[in-house]
Amino acid sequence: MLKNKKILITGVANKYSIAHGIAKSMIREGAEVALAYQNERLLKNIKPIADDLGISLLVECDVSCDESIEKSKNYIESHWDKFDGLVHSIGFAPADQLKGDFVDSTTREGFKIAHDISSYSFTALAKAMKPILNEGSALLTLTYLGSIQTVPNYNVMGLAKASLEANTRFLAASLGKHNIRVNAISAGPIKTLAASGVKNFRKMLSQHSNRSPLGRTVTADEVGNVAAFLCSDLASGITGEITYVDAGFNTAAMPINEFDE
Repeated sequence: MLKNKKILITGVANKYSIAHGIAKSMIREGAEVALAYQNERLLKNIKPIADDLGISLLVECDVSCDESIEKSKNYIESHWDKFDGLVHSIGFAPADQLKGDFVDSTTREGFKIAHDISSYSFTALAKAMKPILNEGSALLTLTYLGSIQTVPNYNVMGLAKASLEANTRFLAASLGKHNIRVNAISAGPIKTLAASGVKNFRKMLSQHSNRSPLGRTVTADEVGNVAAFLCSDLASGITGEITYVDAGFNTAAMPINEFDE
């Protein structure tokens, strides 16, 4: 699906991250992949993953800094000239924002950080990379059901994901005239380093399995397969959409097996 495509993937923290599953699927489908990392300190974590996947292009990019984003754009351009896709798999809120009562936990600073890193960074990357994206390119981000439904302890990240989903639609409208598509995947809960920061995350996994029509959670590889499709020419008519990859959890109000006779 992705033969001759060049795709930049952000947010690979370790081999269990969703972004890692996306990278594997895209490489399997023929893409040439580059990985972005935040800073030199994290490069040592990314390098073994890149080597294992056969990825040679690593790009330093701190999405909280416009200067860093611009430098990453210049670095990519020196290697690829232009490229075909960007995966934004970045979300962050301070740990103290992700536990307890929403009103009591949320601070002005925590709110700003969550929205800046989790939502605005998608716009910032799109803005910087637009000049070196090929016509027909695709942008993709990762969201979660907490954007439209309350989830215990998810707190300000739910608001940031709601912003990110609106961001997806506005970017799609803005970039459509350049034949650049923008979509999001709303993935079910997956045991990742980022998810472990949400209090009682294991209970969330259990609840998800009980209620979802497939009776289970999903894997990073399953999310990766959908990501590969959405960034391929097979999805050329899809933009501005939020695609759920959550074993159907978002469609079920109650666990049906509890009503079996």
